[in-house]
Amino acid sequence: MRVGIAVDHAAYPLKEPLVRELRAAGHEVVDFGTPSDSPDDDYTDYAVPVAQAVADGAIERGIVLCGDAIGACIAANKIRAVRAGACRDNSSAQQGVQSDNMNVLCVGAVPAFQPAWDLIQVFLAAQFDKADCHIRALMKIERLEEPEIHG
Repeated sequence: MRVGIAVDHAAYPLKEPLVRELRAAGHEVVDFGTPSDSPDDDYTDYAVPVAQAVADGAIERGIVLCGDAIGACIAANKIRAVRAGACRDNSSAQQGVQSDNMNVLCVGAVPAFQPAWDLIQVFLAAQFDKADCHIRALMKIERLEEPEIHG
């Protein structure tokens, strides 16, 4: 799978080990940064390009790590056709894809490598189940992205 990964300064120490594991697992990885642990690096500078790449079809799924995952999730969800979720456990990572067709995983930098890697593996292995109720809900979400809904 072609995946994108981005981190802010808080998650910088996790990026290279995760990129190595993703590649070892057979994924093609696009690194969206950050290139350093500079505190001037903001999550929005990296979450938005990952989300845009998902929306454009340049990558299949995106992974963003930041201090608490919440800001990155909010930023990523501003991009049309992106369904980002801040996940803290394997169940939410799997359910987010199965039920909501989540395409960007946001992870807080607080976990060490192994918990982050576990979430990523679950996220990438999960598949949207295409149940009628889930498709119906996603269609309603897509309508919210239409300009006339917001005036």
